[in-house]
Amino acid sequence: MKQTLVTGNEAAAWGARLARPDYIPTFPITPQTECIETLAQWGADGELPDTYFDKMESEHSVMSAAVGAAAVGARVFTATSSQGLLLMHEVLYIASGMRLPIVMATVSRGLSAPVTLWSDHNDFLDQRDSGWLMFHAENNQEVLDTVIQAYRIAEDPRVLLPVMVNMDGYVLSFTDEPINIPSPEMVDEFLPAYAPAHTIEKGRPITVGPPVLEDYSIFRAQNHVAARNAFEVIEETQDDFEKIFGRRYHMVDEFMLDDAELVLVTQGSMSTTAKAAIMEMRSEGIKVGLLRLRVIRPWPAGAIVRALKDAKAVAVIDRNLAPGKGGIMFPEVVETLYHLDDRPLVSSFVVGLGGNPQTEVKIKEITSKLKEDLVSGQPRVEWNDIEEM
Repeated sequence: MKQTLVTGNEAAAWGARLARPDYIPTFPITPQTECIETLAQWGADGELPDTYFDKMESEHSVMSAAVGAAAVGARVFTATSSQGLLLMHEVLYIASGMRLPIVMATVSRGLSAPVTLWSDHNDFLDQRDSGWLMFHAENNQEVLDTVIQAYRIAEDPRVLLPVMVNMDGYVLSFTDEPINIPSPEMVDEFLPAYAPAHTIEKGRPITVGPPVLEDYSIFRAQNHVAARNAFEVIEETQDDFEKIFGRRYHMVDEFMLDDAELVLVTQGSMSTTAKAAIMEMRSEGIKVGLLRLRVIRPWPAGAIVRALKDAKAVAVIDRNLAPGKGGIMFPEVVETLYHLDDRPLVSSFVVGLGGNPQTEVKIKEITSKLKEDLVSGQPRVEWNDIEEM
């Protein structure tokens, strides 16, 4: 294991490299391109001798090629962002419906029009019903580690579903952070060779993606059961990962929640800023904590309930927007807590769209407003990027 400075894009590339993929279909899009360029350079230098790179004409073609390769038993990696992820959308359902354990790094960038190159989470969260498992990393170490874990989870016979590992564009993708890169021997101990029993193989005739008509619901139910099976597999994977690599991950990340009356619910890199603000507020005697959503699909309802059951007021801080409704994760959290007899008051804040900077000052302002909500007993829905909606 060695420690070095790498960007989030490079961290995802290292995770893929250590997983030893057979096939990487590619198409460039900012701010993801560096991830594939890094892998391609290693390939050109002979450091990935068993990996085939394929330059495609669009992201739709990338995912179509990924499906074809995975259907014949290849271990597949790719990456994309923003409009590219949306162009793949049709084929994402094919990948999950065919139960193909593709792993893809996604680098969140706001969607046009108008055009932005900076980050929010709409591109990633737009895919939450596609049947893919979805992880959202807070930092570059987590990006690398989760890509490796993703193959172990996706390829488990109880799951056999594709996985997205998301990071925030620019904030992580182009920012150097110190990370530990594990040795290939450690990863080989953790991640067995891929030997699927459900893909096309010479001498093993199967039917792939047939028309099913009235039996369609059976296959959708199987997809749902597989995603639910992933809870157990994720826990087992996290346990084994800690034993080998010494780093522990959870479905949700709990920070200073033991006695917290006020809780901020976050995703991605803004969680680091929020933690710094919380530490300052704690020194001022404010009982505030944080819950970070690491696993988005399958939805970790049980872990969320356990983490928030003693909170008095919760602020769901969404870096996304469903126009005409509000933050995307807010209603998911509300629904999860609805059945509790003594559920906390839950308020919604939409922040950081298109890369609008999220500062400790903003986090403190949100916490102050949450305190006001607790006194009034009335939740709020607020867009915190500008003065008025």
